[in-house]
Amino acid sequence: MKISEKLNQKKVLISYEVFPPKQQSNLEKMIDTATAITKLNPDFMSVTYGAGGTTRSNTVEIASKIEQTGTTALAHLTCIGDSISDVHQTISELKKNKIENVLALRGDFPKDFEGKKATIDGLEHASDLVPLLKKEGFCVGGACYPEGHPESPNRQTDFENTRYKVDAGVDFLTTQMFFDNNMLYSYMYQLQNKGIHIPVIAGIMPITNSNQVERMVKLSSAYIPAKLLAICDRFEHNPQAMRQAGIAYATDQIIDLISNGIRGIHIYTMNKSDIAKDILNNISEIVKAVNQ
Repeated sequence: MKISEKLNQKKVLISYEVFPPKQQSNLEKMIDTATAITKLNPDFMSVTYGAGGTTRSNTVEIASKIEQTGTTALAHLTCIGDSISDVHQTISELKKNKIENVLALRGDFPKDFEGKKATIDGLEHASDLVPLLKKEGFCVGGACYPEGHPESPNRQTDFENTRYKVDAGVDFLTTQMFFDNNMLYSYMYQLQNKGIHIPVIAGIMPITNSNQVERMVKLSSAYIPAKLLAICDRFEHNPQAMRQAGIAYATDQIIDLISNGIRGIHIYTMNKSDIAKDILNNISEIVKAVNQ
């Protein structure tokens, strides 16, 4: 089922993200994890795509396994390092496996791209992928950045890039992780002022290990509120306490977002089905009440 249809049917969607393993030997374990998460009955699950298409076949395979459980899969697709022929090959594989939803992304540059041309056939941005996917009948999502894309020179450029995706035909947007909900509310207000009214799904990353904070800041330049920093400082040497506190923090974020009318919650699980389960246990009745 297309995610755009689900957004028309329900007030709030709950979804999870998993990523393919770097080692092929870990693929079956990853599929087991993804299957375990499908038992939580998410509205959809997304599967990431490695830099330069390095996990293409595994992304499609995991997404296919998710679809076979009756859960809607959202397969990521990047364009950096791929030709139009490469993209059409992946599209063919997705259609063959009955995958109807794709998240169109530029993707990260491969580690060895420096000094080389990283784009092929003019595929430089996610917005270049969208028309190709829409032509093939996919429901297409795009990424957005409440705190601005780390590579954008300014916020205005970032909004213009989001507008390109919307004008190209994306059906919904999913945010980069954020840890201060006010960042999202301000961003949503600015989107609406710029005439962008498609559904926005909020990306939530449970911080269950204090070491994640440094990685998250490096990857996304996310602002870390004092409250979360205090949690990490207090419990960094107690893994179980840190895990519980991180889940509680993410739960508080989600409850606040749902209470303020956010259409969807996308949880970055880091391939941990137990964390996905614990968060769902905390919000299940809230989600049920909103969707009645």
